[in-house]
Amino acid sequence: MKKIILTLLLLSVSLFAELTNQYMTKDFLNKGIPIVDVRTPGEWRETGLLKGAIPIMFFNTKGNYDARKFLEELNKKVDTKKPFALICHTGSRTSMIAPWLSKEFGYKVINLQGGMEYATKGLHIKTIPYKH
Repeated sequence: MKKIILTLLLLSVSLFAELTNQYMTKDFLNKGIPIVDVRTPGEWRETGLLKGAIPIMFFNTKGNYDARKFLEELNKKVDTKKPFALICHTGSRTSMIAPWLSKEFGYKVINLQGGMEYATKGLHIKTIPYKH
């Protein structure tokens, strides 16, 4: 019986999970969907942040991560019951993080392909300075 309940719980999470891969657009910015910037503080200082973006580092400069700490901060700063987006420098990091969040936790995650590189150089979206 416990195995059946566990299986049903896992299936229900996967039914509600949703992963979308898309490129940033100026219209997307106007939708008000929270954007979590998973880059490092050094990257935030170097290029700035998208207006309204929520900086929460996932991988540090050595490629290490603390998933528990990231999840704690994410759940404090973002309503994970609603869709939210992830952005990094080029989309490499978010292409790993977004499917994990969607599959394991049932979050509705939007992976912003091309990352900040595409947003700032391709679309010429202005950033704001990172202050911390």
